[in-house]
Amino acid sequence: MNLTLLGAGAWGTALAVSTAVRHATWLWARDAQQGRQLQVARENRRYLPGVALPDALQIGTDFDAAVHHARDGLIVIATPMAGLHEMLQRLPATAAGVLWLCKGFQEGTGLLGHEVARVARPDAANVGILSGPSFALEVARGQPAALVAASADESLCQLAVEAFHSDSLRIYASNDPVGVEVGGAVKNVMAIATGIADGMQLGLNARAALITRGLAEMTRLGVALGARAETFMGLSGLGDLVLTATGDLSRNRKVGLLLAQGLPLAQILHDLGHVAEGVACAATVLRRAQENGVDMPITEAVVRVLDGRINPARAIQELMSRDARRET
Repeated sequence: MNLTLLGAGAWGTALAVSTAVRHATWLWARDAQQGRQLQVARENRRYLPGVALPDALQIGTDFDAAVHHARDGLIVIATPMAGLHEMLQRLPATAAGVLWLCKGFQEGTGLLGHEVARVARPDAANVGILSGPSFALEVARGQPAALVAASADESLCQLAVEAFHSDSLRIYASNDPVGVEVGGAVKNVMAIATGIADGMQLGLNARAALITRGLAEMTRLGVALGARAETFMGLSGLGDLVLTATGDLSRNRKVGLLLAQGLPLAQILHDLGHVAEGVACAATVLRRAQENGVDMPITEAVVRVLDGRINPARAIQELMSRDARRET
């Protein structure tokens, strides 16, 4: 099978490393200088230092050639959410099946990935998302992981299984892309909240409570947007939430840890050097929740901390002072 990864960040590079040993894989880099560095060094020194790129992996900056390579295979968009609409529009109408890796809501419009696709490619049915609990570095190293491919097109899900399923990477199929996308977006916000609690040394009880109630918020919003509740007990819901809220490689958790130390958000994002999607989409998550009458107190507290309206200690105090209620 011919595969093309559009985007040479950490996640796109990691999947390209994983698939190049089994399939003819092309990694497209937008930046010409980065493309040359990848070709010469056979290493993505910025995003995955120390991980060797397989000799069989093709690397280039010619977009048309990259797309043509996967004309009968699979194209994977590995850009941040901000680049999804552009990538989808650039693809020809005859493009093969298309999956995206980005998680979150589009800034400004508040659209999820499948909604962005509906605008950018209204007639395309063979589109979907590949998501789940996965740090790029571990996937690139061949450490075990499991992901879910979600699309209304069952044949696309099967194509994703054939492309990515391996001894170290398990791929499950889902026909609930809405649920998979909501999970992938909201878990980043909850990871910031958990990072704040951990940074304040509130203990493991507090962490467990935040993750559990965060899952409840995520599920409520997802169901309101048309997802199935059971999706959030799977890889893209509970699985991704646990990983991102507790893993040391989580950028969103790190943002929370540093906010708890009193560092200004601008400095945190500058020093981070990578995209922390939860910061960009937290306000959008809250807005869509409010539009649908969904109560999301943890999300609201994170938004107020990010906006500088309250400090982390005040946010925790307000959450703990909420009236008692039934769990479900």
